[in-house]
Amino acid sequence: MPRSTNQKLKLLCLCRLLWERTDEDHPMTVPELIQGLEEWDIKAERKSIYDDMEALRVFGLDVQNRKGKDPGWFLGERPFQLAELKLLVDAVQSSRFISQRKSGDLIEKLESLASRHQARQLQRQVYVDRRAKTMNESVYYTIDKLHSAIANHRSVSFKYFEYNVQKERVFRREGKRYDVSPAGLIWDNENYYLAGYDHRHREMRHYRVDKMAELAVTCLPVEGVAADFDIASYAQKHFGMFSGKEGLVSLRCDNRLVGVVLDRFGREVILVPDGEAHFTVTVQAVVSPQFLGWVFGLGAGVEIKAPNWAREMLRRQLEAVTEHYKEET
Repeated sequence: MPRSTNQKLKLLCLCRLLWERTDEDHPMTVPELIQGLEEWDIKAERKSIYDDMEALRVFGLDVQNRKGKDPGWFLGERPFQLAELKLLVDAVQSSRFISQRKSGDLIEKLESLASRHQARQLQRQVYVDRRAKTMNESVYYTIDKLHSAIANHRSVSFKYFEYNVQKERVFRREGKRYDVSPAGLIWDNENYYLAGYDHRHREMRHYRVDKMAELAVTCLPVEGVAADFDIASYAQKHFGMFSGKEGLVSLRCDNRLVGVVLDRFGREVILVPDGEAHFTVTVQAVVSPQFLGWVFGLGAGVEIKAPNWAREMLRRQLEAVTEHYKEET
């Protein structure tokens, strides 16, 4: 049989046919594989197909040949199972920090990891209660730069902004740059945050990654970040990543709220029985409006016992909110 100019691509093309067109439910027979190769102007004989499949198997591909009913060759094990790809697609689709356009790009790449038949099962919509996607398209690349800075122990510089009612960016500090030594990234409440040492204020702070602009990794080494800095502990103390006054807070809770407390503070916290219907727990927390809102949301089931300044903060917040709902006389 005369050799075509593409004959050297034969094994690569067979690999692509198996990857894109076959799975356990969609095998390809030898005649179908020969026909598929002809699309690249590659000639093949039946016997050579068997030799090529053995070569691909030796190379490491899980090439299988099913006999009997619905016979044919197919690619068995892949880097990701279909169920795993579905999970990843759902996560990308429902993630707030990934823009709509970037979500589409990522899902298309995930589809390429499955056969074309399985890819159709990945083209689905996940209902996420009108979830808003980020308006900052560059966040995807900002996260990558931050990971690089953290790995190489380098400081970063960026501008930080908020949105006004016209959905326009308004830069803080009149557009002056923030210089920060990154300590770690936190994913909280479906947003990415950078925790790091602020060079200007000389203290640890955190910043929403999707509100950063013009991020640059500098040549300066990190400073102010303790070697034993615990990013997980930092994230746990900051409710919704809001800032506030930090301290040991003692809570008295109904027994029915044990699960709620463990979900919030972890299973390592110590629960001390307080009578038959209550328990107390002492946690290191940043007392912010978000923390106080969490306490208030649990109603009479939780009481801040100490410190007094935390009790006073809650009392003042309740009074401020009550003012909005006083009946007009």
